[in-house]
Amino acid sequence: MTPDRTTGRSLPQTRHHGEFTAGGLAAEKRARGLTVSVVIPARNEAPTVGDVAGILRRALLDQIGLIDEVLVVDADSEDGTGDAARASGARVVRQSDVLPEAGSALGKGEALWKGLAASDGDLVVFIDADILDIGPRFVVGLLGPLLLDEARFVKATYDRPMQIGDHLHPTGGGRVTELLARPLIAAFWPELAWLAQPLSGEYAGDRALLESLPFVRGYGVELAMLVDILELHGSSVLAQVDLGRRTHDHQDLDALGRMASEILQVAIDRLSRQGRLVLTDPLTTSLLQPVRDSEGQLSMVRSETRPEQRPPLAGWRDRG
Repeated sequence: MTPDRTTGRSLPQTRHHGEFTAGGLAAEKRARGLTVSVVIPARNEAPTVGDVAGILRRALLDQIGLIDEVLVVDADSEDGTGDAARASGARVVRQSDVLPEAGSALGKGEALWKGLAASDGDLVVFIDADILDIGPRFVVGLLGPLLLDEARFVKATYDRPMQIGDHLHPTGGGRVTELLARPLIAAFWPELAWLAQPLSGEYAGDRALLESLPFVRGYGVELAMLVDILELHGSSVLAQVDLGRRTHDHQDLDALGRMASEILQVAIDRLSRQGRLVLTDPLTTSLLQPVRDSEGQLSMVRSETRPEQRPPLAGWRDRG
């Protein structure tokens, strides 16, 4: 534990991926009789999903046996994402084919929930499909505190380079994180403020904990997950691992605006559920964004950002 210079309270220590070896973790996994699934949610990620899944499968499943399956959840893509993932040797499930009685909907959280249901591992590692500098460290680092410490949920942190014109800046990515998510967390859930990348798409947890959580269907899933873990299990189950650097294509400003709106909706929803916020009027869940057509005419486009969610998977399976 290291002291927080602003409060004097102790903060959890951030581990580094270099503290762990794949071989050492594989031996620990076998000694404890555990299995590991890597779940990769992917929608229209054909250019990158094959490399992400293939590199992890070859390095950590075929060669070392640290992981037991690489599962790609094809979120009803239209660009051959599933074919690219199969060619890499991954097991591929189509999102709409998993728990078909539950139906299917768009959203990253939906793919994560379906991936959790379709996977078999005692420990589950979630990895985004658009990483350009993927390597074994992404999985090794996240599994380290689960296997060697007392953590039950491990969040990744990393530097996020930002391409501006022809120049790649070493930092600058994660704009929604710095402008919205971290200020929200600092104000309302300070126990989570030590997490440097609360919206990172790379994290791992034990199945019992993950199946106890509801999954917001869209981009608010990462914030909701942390807040719900804090409420249900406490902050002591959390750990953070530095993976060094993560490079990926960045979304445009309009897409980030929709993401931010949904994250704000999730924060308000969680505060309301916890009895910490009382709304005197119904919350507006649509976002208007300005656009210009080819002739320069300005109009407003409406997007719905209501944070619908799936129930905890454990409860879903217990229904019948």
